[in-house]
Amino acid sequence: MDPTLPQLIRALMQPARYAHPVSAVELVQTHISWVLLAGEFAYKIKKPLSLKFLDFGTLPLRRQFCEEELRLNRRFAPDIYLEVVPIAGTPEDPVLAGAGDAIEYAVKMRRFDEAGRLDRVCQRGALRPEHLSDLAQGLVAFHAAAARAPVASRFGSPDAVLAPMLENLDISSKLLPAAHSQLRLDALRAWTQQQWARLTPLLQQRKAAGQVRECHGDLHLGNLVLIESRVRMFDCIEFNPDYRWIDVASDIAFTAMDLLQHGQPGLANWWVDQTLSASGDYEAARVLRFYAVYRALVRAKVAAIRVGQGQESAAEAMSYIALAEGLASPKPQRLVITHGLAGCGKTTVSNQLLLLDPQANTLRLRSDVERKRLYGLTSLQRSESPLDGGIYGADAHERTYDRLHELALLLLNAGWSVVVDAAFLRRAERARFAALAQRCGATFAIAAPQVEIEELRERISARQAAGSDASEATLAVLEKQLDWIEPLDLEEIAFALGQAGPGESQLAYNL
Repeated sequence: MDPTLPQLIRALMQPARYAHPVSAVELVQTHISWVLLAGEFAYKIKKPLSLKFLDFGTLPLRRQFCEEELRLNRRFAPDIYLEVVPIAGTPEDPVLAGAGDAIEYAVKMRRFDEAGRLDRVCQRGALRPEHLSDLAQGLVAFHAAAARAPVASRFGSPDAVLAPMLENLDISSKLLPAAHSQLRLDALRAWTQQQWARLTPLLQQRKAAGQVRECHGDLHLGNLVLIESRVRMFDCIEFNPDYRWIDVASDIAFTAMDLLQHGQPGLANWWVDQTLSASGDYEAARVLRFYAVYRALVRAKVAAIRVGQGQESAAEAMSYIALAEGLASPKPQRLVITHGLAGCGKTTVSNQLLLLDPQANTLRLRSDVERKRLYGLTSLQRSESPLDGGIYGADAHERTYDRLHELALLLLNAGWSVVVDAAFLRRAERARFAALAQRCGATFAIAAPQVEIEELRERISARQAAGSDASEATLAVLEKQLDWIEPLDLEEIAFALGQAGPGESQLAYNL
């Protein structure tokens, strides 16, 4: 038993203190809480701390924040967050849910297998793109239902965005006083202030558009868990409303940053793409890097606090500072378009381009998804359009490619590389995007997978039967495309992936 622990925590380490079966009690400490793992339940007790960003200094405040934690987490995990339990008796002889005056409070939770936490799943190499796709759908739905910050409130205002960023840097500077740490933190402070000044009009626009909501606020991999093949959120921010009433992009950025910290740039890329594709909020790409740097510095601050508590060395804090520096550095940009008939593997290739980008700096635009969004449909909703009609008529086709061009320009201007997953059957369509790449200073490439016609027919039939893809291409559509397609000319083939020079992606031209 650790003699430095408070008497109450040492007493609650005794299995006999619990009314349900407990063979042994395991203690997990964070920088602000003690978590007692006892049988099928966990009991979270807040440390009596008063810090610049939280105040658990009195019993009434700890009770208040226990109740807030229950309320907030039950929005997405009501089966995990059960109740707030008073602790009666004395620190030497505590009674959970006992009669009499409470000496402390605990949030009672149903335990889950800790091996399912995404940080641990990731560490053992078992985290898959489909896990993050599932989480993206859940997070976008949660954000859509979350309360929106009133326009007149302070939440999400430019000043409210900047304040915690500078506060993080202030705390880390005090806890990491070495000269080399100070120089690096000063440079990140200057970058943060410069980006904030540039983005202030956009921050205001996003708040006015309802993108500042009561979010999770702490969405790193350790606060996500895989339960029965579904990814679940837990342990959101309860102690400071300024940290959870945030732009939805800040939630997305935290998970992306943590995937990078775990050495998974491809999955970080996939995660951001899946969330933006699900929500259609591509404007978020303009602020994601800004928030990702902030999130890396949040984790640096937490690690620095642990250093001050004697729990670990400064190495972890410095690794997050290095990650923030990398995120703040500009990346080379590329615009890739796909070309080919329905079923040829364009989406498979674009999946690879997302997962193989070591810079985690690529986003994808799918014509099948954006076409439906333009007409108020979800990606899997069937339009029941006739051949060459409805959302697949000539006007709709032109409108869709205009939208893809508009979004590609937005993303390129925001510093991202872009993959546009569309048929691009006509040379004029391809030339327009090649010109866009040149105008934005991005390299240009074409991914043009090709397979035999019979294989195309089999793939289209199987995809239609499954009903799990945004594409509505039928065998009749394939026959039309065979009439329309204008193959790549010699000049375009020079841009084809797999046909380019050293350093280009080696995706095969013929899959």
